[in-house]
Amino acid sequence: MLGPMVNRSNPTRPWASPPSLDDLAAIAEAALADLPEPFRGAVAGVVIRVADFPDAATERQMGLASPFELLGLYHGVSIDQKSAAATPQDVDQVFLYRRPILDYWAEGGESLTDIVRHVLIHEIGHHLGYSDADMDGIERDA
Repeated sequence: MLGPMVNRSNPTRPWASPPSLDDLAAIAEAALADLPEPFRGAVAGVVIRVADFPDAATERQMGLASPFELLGLYHGVSIDQKSAAATPQDVDQVFLYRRPILDYWAEGGESLTDIVRHVLIHEIGHHLGYSDADMDGIERDA
């Protein structure tokens, strides 16, 4: 290693080693807590999970050439598709993938906090029923 990595979420504390799964989970929890109330309420039952990479089944299902292609994933039934009469089959989850996020962070100039927040909000958008195209349009107009 050439030197300590800059902890862009707290520049006064450089990362002595790559941020851990727990570090990313803490960043995600803080980002979630900072969301405006309508969004926080909408994701109250959604579990946030941090893993190094997507599992092999997800890689196959998504047609990934590399596990580094996916920064995050929403797994569940979006709010617009839920039925009050249906029994939930599984808990809604947002996955954040540590290694792809860290690679993206290392290649760009954004803070790790901003990247995690962006990925988290993107996946929450899927929970709310937005498509990738919908969210691209929202970001473009913002």
